[in-house]
Amino acid sequence: MENLMYIIPLFGLVGLIVMAAKSAWVSKQDAGDENMQELAGYIAKGAMAFLKAEWKVLSYFAVVTALILAWSGTMLETSSPVIAISFLIGAILSALAGYIGMNIATKANVRTTQAARTSLSKALAVSFTGGTVMGLGVTGLAVMGLGGLFIVFYHMYAAGGSATGPGMIKAIEVLAGFSLGAESIALFARVGGGIYTKAADVGADLVGKVEAGIPEDDVRNPATIADNVGDNVGDVAGMGADLFGSYVATILATMVLGQEIDASGDGFQGLSPILLPMVIAGLGIIFSIFGTFFVRISGENSSVQNALNLGNWSSMLMTGVASYFLVKFMLPETLSIRSYEFSSMDVFWAIVVGLVVGTLMSIITEYYTAMGRRPVLSIINRSSTGHATNIIGGLAVGMESTVLPILTLAAGIIVSYSFAGLYGVAIAASGMMATTAMQLAIDAFGPIADNAGGIAEMSGLPEEVRHRTDNLDAVGNTTAAAGKGFAIASAALTSLALFAAFVGVSGIDSIDIFKAPVLAALFVGAMVPFIFSSLAISAVGRAAMDMVKEVRRQFKEIPGIMEYKAKPEYEKCVAISTEASIREMMLPGAIALLTPIAVGFGFKGVFPDTSSAEMLGGLLAGVTVSGVLMGIFQNNAGGAWDNAKKSFEKGVMIDGQMYYKKSEPHKASVTGDTVGDPFKDTSGPSMNILIKLMSIVALVIGPFISTGVKHVSVPKQPVEKVIVMK
Repeated sequence: MENLMYIIPLFGLVGLIVMAAKSAWVSKQDAGDENMQELAGYIAKGAMAFLKAEWKVLSYFAVVTALILAWSGTMLETSSPVIAISFLIGAILSALAGYIGMNIATKANVRTTQAARTSLSKALAVSFTGGTVMGLGVTGLAVMGLGGLFIVFYHMYAAGGSATGPGMIKAIEVLAGFSLGAESIALFARVGGGIYTKAADVGADLVGKVEAGIPEDDVRNPATIADNVGDNVGDVAGMGADLFGSYVATILATMVLGQEIDASGDGFQGLSPILLPMVIAGLGIIFSIFGTFFVRISGENSSVQNALNLGNWSSMLMTGVASYFLVKFMLPETLSIRSYEFSSMDVFWAIVVGLVVGTLMSIITEYYTAMGRRPVLSIINRSSTGHATNIIGGLAVGMESTVLPILTLAAGIIVSYSFAGLYGVAIAASGMMATTAMQLAIDAFGPIADNAGGIAEMSGLPEEVRHRTDNLDAVGNTTAAAGKGFAIASAALTSLALFAAFVGVSGIDSIDIFKAPVLAALFVGAMVPFIFSSLAISAVGRAAMDMVKEVRRQFKEIPGIMEYKAKPEYEKCVAISTEASIREMMLPGAIALLTPIAVGFGFKGVFPDTSSAEMLGGLLAGVTVSGVLMGIFQNNAGGAWDNAKKSFEKGVMIDGQMYYKKSEPHKASVTGDTVGDPFKDTSGPSMNILIKLMSIVALVIGPFISTGVKHVSVPKQPVEKVIVMK
């Protein structure tokens, strides 16, 4: 099995090669007339200006953190100063993943607009291929980086030893730095990009659509370029870094628990449970590539949503079938983790559970956010009586939408655990994340279509072109919400696996909430997602106020804008969003990184009967439960509000009367969408990074606050030997 590890980076390389080919295809497509290319150039220039400013700040953070990790790596036998290099590689690849997505999106947007002048199927082909470039870039870099580093660290620390020995523990401990770097950059990129895009969007909507009565992407609106830039830096670059970090964290969590699996009774060396999640991820890239060929439509009336679903489900089905043969090939018949016995087929069924949970989460999210479904229709109906009832309806839908996902997650955790213990929960998350390349392709095509619609509006193209891009954009809103629900589901399973890994490395054998310090930490943890969301939403509000003032100033002080005789000062609005996002992203990010450290080290030795590791465990439990609920609520409420607004743009019937744009119910829906924007694009999608990042920080500092107590779990069935994990 040792030779199998050398194949893993090749899966990532294949993904990157196909990515390059698809990127070249997109670049060859017609970019439209000179005016369209000029507008696309503004968007690309603004997006790159933001990334450069963000990277400058994050580079200081990365260097300082790496120095701290290098110093701490010398203090512990199971760690190494090399963890700093691992951290930097993870941070760089996370940033690169976001750049790849943004770079192709700023090329694909104008080409999608031009393709929409021909047909809906051509527009879908260009926008979805642009999304595919991002999906394959993110997963290819992750698998190649993680697989390559594992090979290096294996030979540095673990070659020739046992898979459960100190060498392997050290190799995986150092590899955790890669995930820490990826998730750290992901959090700042997601929060910063989210603040940018929503500040511009809210400012453009409030002054442009509501006050001036002009279309959302009207070329006369000074904030429209910043709004379209925001789609790229938030929904594309931020999302790329986000899913890169999530993907890596899921695989790492499974590897950590795989290192604890015992199968020595079969003369088995134990390396395969560690390699299995990486191999599944690699095969998922290949099957996602195959799945892209199913995303096709035949005519103007074909369902774009059904085409995307077919590609998604086919890649999941292929991954599930391949996992059966992979598990039979790689694993022995009998395994155990923390004295919990299970078979190789139990591992396969746990993977299937993960795929089913991911599918159900997507279906449930689609139901709560898609046009024409009861939740969105309920918001539309409430819009007829004003702005307040629209807000009430959206909040109610968001809260209701937590029920089925949580029940699905709870069932998935119980069933996967019953099959293969904690390893089953982790491998279920790996199975769910295996087709991340396809999930990201579906996710990223939405912002590309949104930008395409904006360019069509600003260029004054025929109504049929905007109708096609609006069709894609509406589906993109639903798929974006489904992708965020998918990410939250994976975060819940991954965090439980990381939590279990933290319990192992910190030496605690239980977390007793009857102990007052643990209960207090539980409450503090549950509070963190709320203050994090508050900071993110407030940041959007402050930046949006600056944007509104600037747009109003330009309308007042630059004569001729409304008559198309003068060009707005787009660059000033871009600068407002850039400066605000860089400034405001720091505090939420600091909370996520420093809170576990403060609890872990700040309360070490303070309470005689309660260790700081137990308190940190309570903190993580609170963050995970509260963060998952907050993420689902905010993502779905925002998505439902957005599609309720878009429904009015097509025309809706309320109590026997048709309502369209500029009607009073439409104005109420714009208010709801404005409230929902920071929910679904700033604070909501950051929840999954928040809970995983705090768990990874806890995992990294776990050995430093270890109590030295050995953990023993209750066995699934009586076994002759009790395995005590170090």
